Amino acid sequence: MKIDQHTIFEIHRLNDLNWSERKIARYLHVGRSTVKKYIDNPNPAPAKRKKKASKLDAYRELIEQFLEQDPQVKAPVVLQRIQQQGFDGKITIVRDYLLQLRGRQSSRRPFIRFESPPAEQMQIDWGHFGHLKYGQTKRKLYALAVIESYSRMLYVQFTHSQKQEALHQALLDAFRFFGGTPKEIVVDNMLTAVTERQGSLIRFNGAFLEFLRPFKIMPVACNPGAPYEKGKIENSLKYLRHNFLPLRTFTDLTDLQRQVGQWLATVANVRIHQSTGEKPKQRFAKVDLRALPQLLPDCRQTCRVKVHKDFAVRFDGNCYTAPPWTIGKKTTVKADAFTVSIYLNQKKIVAHQRCWQRKQRVELPTHLQQVKKINKKLWHDKQVAAFLSLGQAAVDYLKALLEAKQPIKKSVLKLLKLKDEYGSASLLYAIQKATSFKAYGADYIENILYQEMTPKHHHQPVKLKDDALNHIRLTQPSLADYDADVLKRRKPK
Repeated sequence: MKIDQHTIFEIHRLNDLNWSERKIARYLHVGRSTVKKYIDNPNPAPAKRKKKASKLDAYRELIEQFLEQDPQVKAPVVLQRIQQQGFDGKITIVRDYLLQLRGRQSSRRPFIRFESPPAEQMQIDWGHFGHLKYGQTKRKLYALAVIESYSRMLYVQFTHSQKQEALHQALLDAFRFFGGTPKEIVVDNMLTAVTERQGSLIRFNGAFLEFLRPFKIMPVACNPGAPYEKGKIENSLKYLRHNFLPLRTFTDLTDLQRQVGQWLATVANVRIHQSTGEKPKQRFAKVDLRALPQLLPDCRQTCRVKVHKDFAVRFDGNCYTAPPWTIGKKTTVKADAFTVSIYLNQKKIVAHQRCWQRKQRVELPTHLQQVKKINKKLWHDKQVAAFLSLGQAAVDYLKALLEAKQPIKKSVLKLLKLKDEYGSASLLYAIQKATSFKAYGADYIENILYQEMTPKHHHQPVKLKDDALNHIRLTQPSLADYDADVLKRRKPK
């Protein structure tokens, strides 16, 4: 039986409260085997869901137009209008859709100010702060603010993204900053935390629940349009905007994070807080958070990419180099705000400092040196030199063999043997024909020669005792050079 992330989260929460498997199964209306299965392995295979068609689908745009004309229009009036257009459904789905568009709830809770006990709650929220410029590239700038509700101790992390990985990484860094985790965390209706809600029914983002599960944190979602429910973090973002940002300049994200860390330590968390009358840092001394688990999740942005012929991977608008021997292989890139790491078969092979400009090549000098070393060693091989002396066609074909990842020395040796058997002219003809069909490999050349050419008869050379002398090859002489020298000598003095 497959269940959603919310139920999995509830299974682990109740298990943490020492409920028996039987009690959890009864409470959640699932089987005991299912409870045991997800306690042992909380990572179920993703279920594919098909979106059900609704009778209202063809009329949604029309209903939105009615709301633009009259924001207070009632469901019966809308129903009458769309019935004239052929709608044959009931008023219930019309009323539900109007509630969804207006963002209303069937009931509203009154604003009640309350103080959380120590270590009970943290509140989080994003703020948008314009952009940060790197050369000709502008990156949007966001800040995730996290506050421990009892002490008002504040943490801020700036990012260039509000994606799922950025949220998780910022929260993980916040937990490290606070030295532990609370029992619950209050969020607004950001899609990275809440995917759907209807009145009091809330569906949390599965990835967000999966992140919170090892920390045993209960998520709490605010009601839409009720900022007072997370007023502590709302006020903190205003304080950050008006106290930290003015009259400051930043070179990059690292510099920005360094400055905000200094501001937190010397201003925000040591001031007398208006609501508590105490310094957040002193009040935080009374807070006993739960310890972090030994194994922390890896929250870095992850993607699978190929190493291209220029021995680099493409990530976030830039090229990051990898060792040349990985060309053509599929690697895993893992990136946080400061570092881009490349893995092959779960082993890190290189790490780069992250570049926030776009269309840049981030290269390690050692990678370029390896490429030059490989090429230098290859081009100075005696057998390769003998093959290249056949002319430009041979040079171009060798480069094509390199790009096709053919074994160079083995291929060249075979091609030279074909030259001995069929002659230089026949070999060059076969090379040109193979190039026209983009057929790169010694076997293709051999096949062309076998079908179209006749081997020349040569007497076997004398075998010498020193085997190395039997493999000496001379480069092909350039007759054009001899002709030029003869003509030069014939010129009258």
